[in-house]
Amino acid sequence: MFITIFGESCTGKSTLADALKERTGAQVYTGKDYLRLAKSEGVAKALFQKQLQKAAEGEGDLIYVIAEPELLALVPDGGVRVLVTAGLPEIKSRFAARMGGTLPPPVAAMLERKHSCFNGEPHDVRMDSGVDSVEAVCEKVLSLI
Repeated sequence: MFITIFGESCTGKSTLADALKERTGAQVYTGKDYLRLAKSEGVAKALFQKQLQKAAEGEGDLIYVIAEPELLALVPDGGVRVLVTAGLPEIKSRFAARMGGTLPPPVAAMLERKHSCFNGEPHDVRMDSGVDSVEAVCEKVLSLI
């Protein structure tokens, strides 16, 4: 089983990944966690891509959580792709909460620039974390496996 969960920061990707992990027991990688697989970045990347490919072919259970668009290039065909979104005000509010309650203007500007950067990416399931329940999305994702 292979699931790719992608979207901007503070949209609910990790919450969804945790819920899916609880239901499936899958191993979860986030961002560049794969760097821990080897001392060399190139070797780690190659090992991770092999692991992703095996999961996509049905060998092992893996969930890959991505917050940077360029990391989608690592994802092989196969598996279920889940786009997680939220409105910009909601993202800013969540990000501010993570930063102790205040969102500095440069961070707000960065969030505005990145907003919707994943919307054109192909996906099997779309979750708007301000609208959709994690449980309902889990059931939808699992029904596609």
